[in-house]
Amino acid sequence: MPMKIRKGQRLELNISGIAFGGKGLAKVDGLTVFVDKAVPLDTVTARIIKRKKRYAIATVDALIEPSPFRIHPPCKYSGLCGGCKWQFLIYEKQLEYKRQHVVDSLKHIGLIQDVLVHPTIPSPLTFGYRNKMEFSCTDRRWLLPEEMGKDGIDRGFALGLHVPGTFYKVLDTEACLLQPELGNHILNDARNYMKNSDRPAYGLRSHTGFWRFLMLRHSIAFDQWMVNIVTASEDRKTLQPLADLLLDKYPQIVAIVNNITSRKAGIAVGEVEIPLAGFSSIRETIGRYEFEISANSFFQTNTLAAKQLYEAIQDYTALSGKETVVDLYCGTGAIAISLAGFAKEVIGMEISESAIIDAEKNCRINKVFNCRFVQGDIKESLSKITIKPDVIIIDPPRAGMHKDVVRRVLDMGAKNIVYVSCNPATMARDLAVLKASYDVLDVQPVDMFPHTYHIESVARLRRKRILA
Repeated sequence: MPMKIRKGQRLELNISGIAFGGKGLAKVDGLTVFVDKAVPLDTVTARIIKRKKRYAIATVDALIEPSPFRIHPPCKYSGLCGGCKWQFLIYEKQLEYKRQHVVDSLKHIGLIQDVLVHPTIPSPLTFGYRNKMEFSCTDRRWLLPEEMGKDGIDRGFALGLHVPGTFYKVLDTEACLLQPELGNHILNDARNYMKNSDRPAYGLRSHTGFWRFLMLRHSIAFDQWMVNIVTASEDRKTLQPLADLLLDKYPQIVAIVNNITSRKAGIAVGEVEIPLAGFSSIRETIGRYEFEISANSFFQTNTLAAKQLYEAIQDYTALSGKETVVDLYCGTGAIAISLAGFAKEVIGMEISESAIIDAEKNCRINKVFNCRFVQGDIKESLSKITIKPDVIIIDPPRAGMHKDVVRRVLDMGAKNIVYVSCNPATMARDLAVLKASYDVLDVQPVDMFPHTYHIESVARLRRKRILA
């Protein structure tokens, strides 16, 4: 008789696989159980925290027999913060499971089988790889497990990363191993100043207060840092001493700005930006190209892996110098610029006006003259492209393409499409529509985000021959 599984029940489970989202997989009388903080070949005692008709979700209470793929995570916040969930999993297995996520998404969502998915290209760095970090301020910090229930614990100010799946639980993060070490020193100096100032941290539930975010950007090529202090209102008198302190102490800091936002949404983007010290941007290189990065610019967060990603895109385009390329969702023009030397013309399209301004500026910096950019909603501005492109690059947001964009891409009839995605599920969904007119030749996963379940993928598509 099948076991009845209820919320709150504790079970001994053997973990057999891993699901997209990073949870371990177990089966109990045919029911799939997703187990947080578990990896394949673990034997665990798990507690059911949610029971649905076709599946259950559990969390590990005790580790009975650890998997041979487990390692001791070097970060004390591992398993507590949402920055990275896979530190306890050896890196080689992370790469294998990420590739499998791509295979499974293509098979089950896109109904695309027997497509070659190459082994995942590893990140050159597995720690200290992030060139951008955002830390949230709060007036009430989330306690660590060993602090729970103790008297005399300071529950006030925190500057750090969020507990997974929450907007108001913020850990007071002393160090994040995903950013270069100097970033942690800047983080702690900023924390001490903010905490001891006479201005309060922003309440994530009350929506009152002053200090909101600290964003740090780093250029690997030039070893430059940008500090972006995000506040709820303007107060130069309070901010300038912090800017001066950081600039005097760290010569690597070349830009300090203050972004001001009154929006309730927890997004570290200002409505107004005020320069505090140094420049308003930093510069970075990918390959032989140089890019100017402002506080609110989009730029790939793993610079060294981005070079590998762009090389995979270039390889899949197979350009000869005679082609017209359309680059959808072009952002600040990094992909367009990297392909410009191999194409006749590249047309970038992007909804963000500030991104287009940055793209045009980056073309001038790199003396690239065969790129032009169209600003506007892709599903509307695509109709303005009257020429038939030879190649279309598609690099959509996590949600994938709007169905009207997919339809327009099919109408354009380019010979080759290169689809770049940070979400295997939405990539598979979009490819399922495109496969009516295109063959999916192969897919190259590129690991941009070590110790997380996220994976970047590049898919190569070729238009099917129409038989007379």
